[in-house]
Amino acid sequence: MADSADTRSDSLTSEGDLGATLTEEERLFVASQWSLMWLHFKRHKLALAGGIVIVVMYFMAIFHGFLAPYDKLTRTEFIFMRPQPLIFNDGEKFSLRPYTLGIEATMDSKTFTRSFTYDESVRYPVKFLNRGDEYSFLGLFKTDIHLFGVERPGTLFILGTDELGRDLFSRAIYGGAISLSIGLIGVISSFVLGALLGGISGFYGGVTDTIIQRTIEFIISIPTIPLWMALSAAVPASWNAMQVYFAITIILSLHGWCGLARIVRGKLLETSNEDFVMAAKLAGSSDWRIITRHLLPSFMSYLIVHMTLAIPNMILGETSLSFLGLGLRPPVVSWGVLLQQATNIRTVATYPWIMYPGLFVIFTVLSFNFMGDGLRDAADPYKV
Repeated sequence: MADSADTRSDSLTSEGDLGATLTEEERLFVASQWSLMWLHFKRHKLALAGGIVIVVMYFMAIFHGFLAPYDKLTRTEFIFMRPQPLIFNDGEKFSLRPYTLGIEATMDSKTFTRSFTYDESVRYPVKFLNRGDEYSFLGLFKTDIHLFGVERPGTLFILGTDELGRDLFSRAIYGGAISLSIGLIGVISSFVLGALLGGISGFYGGVTDTIIQRTIEFIISIPTIPLWMALSAAVPASWNAMQVYFAITIILSLHGWCGLARIVRGKLLETSNEDFVMAAKLAGSSDWRIITRHLLPSFMSYLIVHMTLAIPNMILGETSLSFLGLGLRPPVVSWGVLLQQATNIRTVATYPWIMYPGLFVIFTVLSFNFMGDGLRDAADPYKV
């Protein structure tokens, strides 16, 4: 009896040693699908960089009040001031703590143009956890602590100011909270609608499939921008900012679910006759359970890729509508609202820094596309 126990112990020890000595190639054969997807995704350097940028963008959107040195509506006397330089050299050596110089604003009595001169004798060091404008931290409590800033009367305009002397960097961070959330909420809404209707269409077929597919074809045949413009124009001008926000989110979702519904339908037609589906039917599972617990999870990786590529389209849709004046309106701040001034070519030529918030849109959309490409390649981890 003791010999048998010793033999079993030696066998377990040898198996453990064997598992510890598995080569990397052998580990791939026993790895789960999600592990293989992560391995393929890590090899896509642009996708990994894009994912990091997106995480940073959403972190800035969540903690916008803390990260922005000013409130989005704070006005100053420095109207249309170009980006203020940060100086790291104190005249003798390099310093890790930058500072800004004092500013004097003057106006030409003949042309009524403003000019700004720097006073090198007045320096305002940039401080962390600086006190400034009061804001609501995550909607929980009021505070005036910001990540960085300068003591007043010093100024810190990293991207310059607009026509009312408001800091464009702070407004771009506040605008990201709106634009990024609209993209995320809009995609989630279209995902639920597309997965539900596409699942019903592919699972039941027949008349139900015909009605849903003809509806999708009709919606897709309508040009996107005119459709959005028509629906946005129907939003009452008397609605408050929150009502307009949800209206724009719904408008963007109404068109975004069609492509996903077609993908879900095609996948369901492909997998509806698989053995695991037949087993679920024989076990007495309802149609709803088969669709939601068996069919949809079987190709969830493809749905995640589609969502990742759809979010930048939602962001661009909101930016386009707000840019044309048909979406969100001031005092709401979004990236599209910030770019409304760019419709005047004379203003752009004179004050080109008002287009800097557009860089946030460009970096975000490119990052989502890079990450979507990486996820698309990783969605089929078993290919060579």
